[in-house]
This record gives sequence, C-alpha cells and structure tokens, in this order.
Amino acid sequence: MLDIKRVLKSAKAPKLDHLIRLITPWGECLDPDRILPEHPRPTMVRTSYTSLNGRWDYAIVAREVAASAGTEALSEDGLRKETGAATPPDVFDGTILVPFSPEAPLSGVERTLRPDEFLWYRRRVPMPPLEDSQRLILHFEAVDWVCALRIDGMLVATHADGYLPFDIDVTPYLHRTAEEFEIALCVADPSDAGVQPRGKQQLEPGGIWYTAQSGIWQSVWYEVVPAAHLYTLTLKGEADGTLDIEARVADPARMLPQGAVLVCTLLDNVGGIVATTRLPFAPARADTPDGLHVHERVHIAGTRSWSPEDPYLYDVEVTLVPAGAHEAVDAVRSYCAFRSVAIQRDAQGFPRLFLNGSPRFVAGVLDQGYWPDGLMTAPADAALVHDIEAMRAAGYNMLRKHIKVECARWYYHCDRLGMLVWQDAVSGGGTYSPWHTSRKPTLFQTTWGRFADDTPAHRAALSSDSAAYRSAWMRGCTGMVRMLAGHPSIVTWVLFNEGWGQFDARTVTEIVHAVDATRPIDATSGWYDQGCGDFLSHHNYFRPLGVARDCAKLSGYAARRGFRAFALSEFGGLTLHVAGHTATPSTYGYGDFPDADAWRAAVLDLINRARALERCGLAGFVYTQVSDVEGELNGLLTADRRVNKLNG
Repeated sequence: MLDIKRVLKSAKAPKLDHLIRLITPWGECLDPDRILPEHPRPTMVRTSYTSLNGRWDYAIVAREVAASAGTEALSEDGLRKETGAATPPDVFDGTILVPFSPEAPLSGVERTLRPDEFLWYRRRVPMPPLEDSQRLILHFEAVDWVCALRIDGMLVATHADGYLPFDIDVTPYLHRTAEEFEIALCVADPSDAGVQPRGKQQLEPGGIWYTAQSGIWQSVWYEVVPAAHLYTLTLKGEADGTLDIEARVADPARMLPQGAVLVCTLLDNVGGIVATTRLPFAPARADTPDGLHVHERVHIAGTRSWSPEDPYLYDVEVTLVPAGAHEAVDAVRSYCAFRSVAIQRDAQGFPRLFLNGSPRFVAGVLDQGYWPDGLMTAPADAALVHDIEAMRAAGYNMLRKHIKVECARWYYHCDRLGMLVWQDAVSGGGTYSPWHTSRKPTLFQTTWGRFADDTPAHRAALSSDSAAYRSAWMRGCTGMVRMLAGHPSIVTWVLFNEGWGQFDARTVTEIVHAVDATRPIDATSGWYDQGCGDFLSHHNYFRPLGVARDCAKLSGYAARRGFRAFALSEFGGLTLHVAGHTATPSTYGYGDFPDADAWRAAVLDLINRARALERCGLAGFVYTQVSDVEGELNGLLTADRRVNKLNG
C-alpha cells in the first residue's frame, strides 16, 4: 500500500536560497600549497609528475550573446566556437584554489557561474627542463563543461565533457628557452539551462537537486614524457587467470617506425615476480601516423582472486621497448586484480550476482559524492577513504556512485579496500517533467514497464528529445566505461535513473555490452523498464518492501540468457536533522522522527527487512544514502562527516 502522506510531504521540496556554512575536518585543515597532492591516476604512474593544484588567477566575465542566438548559444558546437574565439580579460578578479569550482566554499570565490558568463583561469608555470626527444603533457582530470585551452596566448584545444579527463600535448606551443609559460583556460557551463550531461547539478537547487558547479573540479597536472610514450593502459583480470591488456602509444615524432614491445611484469604484494608478458606492437601504418595500439588476452597461472574479503591487487610494471632494442623508452607503474562477475541462477533458482563463481548478496548504499566545502570535489584524499571505510564498518559491501564519475583515486581506494561499486552514467537532457520522472511512477506502479523510451513523444516526456544530448550522453557513457574498465571494484554499470533523460535503453544497453561484456548492466534504475540488461531494478520509498516478478519481454543479450536478477536499487531515505551539522534549517527526505534513537531503530529495521528478502530472491539493495547533501538530510553520515548517525 502506498504511504500517501509521505508521498505528499516529499513532493514539497524547499528551494535553497541560503546554505549554512559547513566545513569538513579535511577542509578545516586544508593546506593551499598542498591540495590533493597524490598522483591523480593510480593506474598509470610515472616516477615524477607535477601538480598544478593551488592558486590560479580567475575572472568571471559576461558573454556577448545575441538574443537571436537561442539554444545555439548553449550548444556544444556553439560554445566550442565561442570559447575558442574568446580573448582573456585584461584584469582578473582575484585568485581561486584549483581544483575547487568557483561555487565551492574552499575555492575562495563562492560565486555561481551563470549560463551567460565565461569563467577564465590563468597561471604561469615554470618551464621544466625539456629535451628535444621529450614532450610535456598537460592533464585536466575534469572541467565542467566546455573549455578552450591557450598556451602563451595560442589556442591549443577545445574540450566538451564535464566528467571525463583530457590530456593535451602542449610541446609544440612552448618556447623551450623561456623561463615559464602561461596556461589560460576559458570555460562555459549552461548547467541545467542546457541539455548536456550534468548529473544532479541545478542552478536553483532544492530537494534531490544540488548546487551547480563549473570549471575545473578535479586535479590539473603535467608530465614530461618521452616522445614515444604510453598514453592509455587498461588491465582487466578474470578469475580464471586471464588478463586482458590494452594499451595505446603516442608516437608523434615517429620514434618507433618498426613497432615496439610492451613488457608487463606482474608482482605480488611482497615484490616477487609472478609473470612477465611481452606483447608486440605492429609497425605504424600510414593511416595511423600518431600512435600504436595493442589489445591481447594472456593467461597467468595460479592467480589469487579479488573479493571484498580479500581485495588482492597485483602491482604491474609496464615498459615500452622499441623493436630490436633492449632499453625501454617509457615505463609506468599500474596494478590489476583477477575476479569475475556475472548474473546466474543460484541453487534455489534465483538470479543473482555471482562473484568469482559464487552468489553474492549485494548490500549497498547510494553515494552522491558531494561535500559541503568542496561540492563535487573531495577536500582531501583521506576524505574519500573515510566514506568507504565508514560504509564497510556499517556492514555494506557496495557503493552506488550516483549520477557522477568520481575522481580516479576513489576507484583506486575501492579496489584496494574491497568495496564493490555500481557506477552510474551521468544524466542530462532538457528540464525534467516532475509528472513523468517522479509523480506518475510514484503513484501508479503499473506504468513502470509500459512506457516505451524510443518514440519521439516519449523522448520529449523524458527530456531526451535533443539529438545533441543523446550524442553527448552516448559519448560520455562509453567513454566512462572504457576509462574505468580496469577497476576490479566496479561490478555493474547503471545507465538511466528514474527516466532522467532516458532514451532507447534497449539499443544503448547492447552498445555498452559490446564495449564491456564482462560486467552486468542496470539499464533503467527505478522505473520505465524496457526488458533489457541484467536487472529488473526498482526504487521503493513509499511502499512495503517486496520482491517483484520479472514479467517483461526480454530483449538483446538478456533474452538470449532468459532471465534477470531483481534489485531494490534505491530505498530508505529516512531523515534525521542533527543540530549544528546541517546546511539548512529545513528537512527534506522520506520520513521524520522525534529523536535519533527512533530514527536509528527505523533505519536498522528497514535494512533488516531488506536483507531478509534475500531468501525470497532479492539480489541486492541500495539504501539512500551515505551522507546528507545540502537540504537532503537522509544520510547515514552528516554532510560535514563529523557525525555518524548510526553510531550516535
């Protein structure tokens, strides 16, 4: 039976006109000269790198947009052209602490970038020693949303994607004899005034929608590398000892005309050599003048499987050796693990997630990855670890990273600590219809499997009728899957959530499955199931918990297998206001309680009821959520991470 009182109360989400300042323990002791100094990409580490986090000049300036420009003024193509043509202002407003966005308190700015404005960054960087055979690669881990990069005033590149990294070889634009060079970055971000993937950011936040942010929000750094160098490396191990190795080599100076050999040496946790594999790159062809590619599967005997109880990682040393030579021209450190994940039937016939050949009940928590002082940027590496360890200590084995691609170090910590991850794609599209994405499916559960997402009318209802959005979403989703493929902790891809920008789920699921067939897919988390993927995936905040029977007509690879698992992919959301640790005087969530003891009893009772459904065929659940976020006070932790509500 639907709890109509709680439904009506949840429909009244207050707007956030003002947030009470909260600061985490890590933000409180932030050192501006050592902001997130750890290597940003643990899967591909060279012996040295230079962090550019810290103080940059910034300016926010008006865009000169004609009223007749319409939506073109906020489109990817339009913003690429405009940011690329823009010139830096003569006077900057002050300094900003990168990588915190200007909206974040820790940035020192605390100003929202509007759709009709540009955000400029500028920093002068000492010129490192650079030999003729070396290149300087500038890395941006994430910039939201469109940006144009200039080196010493020259336009180098434009980029559009708020959640994926980009790397630029800036060597041709440097004056090697100069003492320093200047980086300038122009950023435009329409936030929810546009249609691009943006997650839960909103210019007018409230309820389940959070403060929008813009610009640089993950680490900026550079490396000096050989002219011929590895620029991507993915290591995926299976429980049977199979290691999938994929690498790409940049060779702009044609240093490897006869090809090269990739040498991978696996080491155990005491430094002993487990195996060494040599993979040849073919000689460069005329149609691939800028690089080489290798993708091979090898078998390694006697490997130890990775699991939450034993998150065993192998260190990997990778070198690039020119064909016919003995000395490497490039070397990186990485790691890998061996584990398998699949959806299979257990001994009772229930479809479940199997890890390394054994059924695994998934007890998860929804993880938004927001911080009151850094917004989407964690104030310290230790803050990322804190949340993972707090959820492990509370008895959970999975985090669902919700509508956000996290920084690379978060996945590394999940890998080494043994936390399973369900990874969401980033949603977007036009303004969401509350009726179609919330009210109708909440009131009428019978609509969940009866609303196609591949017709023009239904795409419009789900805010996915923009071809530009669908293209950007597809590019971002497949880019995310490829980028994160080497992390053993990730065991499920989640494509669409509650209909937000949902489109063509059956086609999209097959595309993602073709990119990565080694992980299950939760195609439509919440409702509007299309009979595809590996899960029948329901959200349940207002009805008694239960296990639904999958009656959908299956499509694609799910039809060939013949069954899917049932997951309660969101539930709970019970609220508790902790005085002195909340960002708003108002409370938003699902259910209020007179005191902390009553809240704690209700939460534990609800979770125990969910766990009890395992014997009825439930494959796993996701409780909402890890922490409070702004006005949403349903976390197990307070937003400032100073109070664990479960512990009192």
